[in-house]
Amino acid sequence: MIDIIDMALLLIMVVTALGFVFIRNLFAIVMLSGIFSLTAAILYVVMDAVDVAFTEAAVGAGIATVLGIVALSLTGQQEEAPSQRSHIGPFLLVMLTGAILINATFDMPRYGDPDAPIHRHVAPRYIEESGKEIGIPNIVTSVLASYRGYDTLGEVTVIFTAACGVLALLGRRRKLVPKSSPKSDREPGR
Repeated sequence: MIDIIDMALLLIMVVTALGFVFIRNLFAIVMLSGIFSLTAAILYVVMDAVDVAFTEAAVGAGIATVLGIVALSLTGQQEEAPSQRSHIGPFLLVMLTGAILINATFDMPRYGDPDAPIHRHVAPRYIEESGKEIGIPNIVTSVLASYRGYDTLGEVTVIFTAACGVLALLGRRRKLVPKSSPKSDREPGR
């Protein structure tokens, strides 16, 4: 049953990704991006990675979608017409990059392999020592808040910087729009 749910979620993600290619309305693309992230978050929950799912839902489906909508307020909602030049070069570059990434996955241990390095070295240490070292009874919390504290701080810094950039752009746009006086907007005789 879980495999059917996984495949259904992956199919939704593939269809959503194809929507990015064919849709020209930028607002619809921002919404599809939020749907893609939310579907990924659901997939992470099904795979028992609740902490990753929470981050994906908050950052990918939440903050990134809001920032995309705010950015659209600075631009139009339609993508410009594509140029007439050939797109074969970028397509081949993407295919080559994808092939290299897929090839790299063959060196990874199988999913759930008990002999994988993470299960033999890192996980036992977290399970046995985190309560003594950190003093937090929840292992996931101790990993995210302490062992991976710099990583979490980096993620928060990226989101904060993106939000500041969007707010700076919005403030700049308001200054560029000339303010007209109420008297000059009126026609004579009104």
